[in-house]
Amino acid sequence: MKLGLQLGYWGQGPIDNAPALIAAAEEAGFEAVFTAESWGSDAYTPLAWWGAATERIKLGTSVAQLSARPPTSLAMHALTLDHLSGGRHIVGLGVSGPQVVEGWYGQPFTKPLARTREYVQVVRDVLAREAPVRNPGPHYPLPYPVDAPGSSGLGKSLKPITHPLRADIPIWLGAEGPKNVAQTAEIADGWLAIFYSLRLADQYEEWLAEGFGRPGARRSRDDFEVAATAQVVITDDVAAAIERYRPSTALYVGGMGAKEKNFHAELYRRMGYGDAVDEIGALFRAGKKAEAMAAVPDEMVRETMIVGTADEVRAQIKQWEAAGVSMLLVTARDTGTIAELATLV
Repeated sequence: MKLGLQLGYWGQGPIDNAPALIAAAEEAGFEAVFTAESWGSDAYTPLAWWGAATERIKLGTSVAQLSARPPTSLAMHALTLDHLSGGRHIVGLGVSGPQVVEGWYGQPFTKPLARTREYVQVVRDVLAREAPVRNPGPHYPLPYPVDAPGSSGLGKSLKPITHPLRADIPIWLGAEGPKNVAQTAEIADGWLAIFYSLRLADQYEEWLAEGFGRPGARRSRDDFEVAATAQVVITDDVAAAIERYRPSTALYVGGMGAKEKNFHAELYRRMGYGDAVDEIGALFRAGKKAEAMAAVPDEMVRETMIVGTADEVRAQIKQWEAAGVSMLLVTARDTGTIAELATLV
């Protein structure tokens, strides 16, 4: 089992002690540190800024949103950071959801599977630098078609001026549903699992196996990373830890998506919490956030956590590893916890 430090995206401001956390993680032997984005801070600027003070730890996005930048722009970010870090970058990508894509980026949230496949292929073509990049589309046509609206007809196929340090920068995808996870296994180098549950481990492995079994699959189960974000809390007071993370469970289930489409809510339905999901969503949409939090059952919060005494946490980590998780992305926010977690793996 490897450890990654999940810094995520910012709230009202930057994470005050991020440099100390990253330094502690590198000293403790963490494999990687990850940043994210929603509709505030971006994923790449903090990663480059904080990563400049590191020497060994890998630098990943978990996740960079597809709609935030064209695939050629993402590839430019990736090859630049990979050079500056000496080959330590991990590209983590995700489609986000319709509320963000249409409400923040002003783009249609259509065909997320097809868009992801095409996006990843364009990024790989840029990094390979074997020829000027061409893509027929339909989502990311390169060059822009001469008969398309507003075209000047002067678009030219290009390949990057800068030679990438690595043509095979690893690409990990955030995915939650069966089709998305299967495609991730087919076209990516790793899976970023935001809400991993041991209850669904066998189901996850079936989805992954479907992707690995497809013609032309990039990897096999043996050389594929499963990186699961988890709140890992070492404590004698499990109830207090659950209470601390109850608001975030309510937010993702009730507030991070629409009634008609919320990928996080669908995932918790697969875990067996359908009735709770309905109640939390209804309360959240009615503006009753406190009541929505109170409606989250303890076991629903506990489902995606690793919590308990040091010995109990060590045993739970072994369970996650046996289930197929190769990296835990932990949300530790103090250096002591980071150092202690490193001793448990």
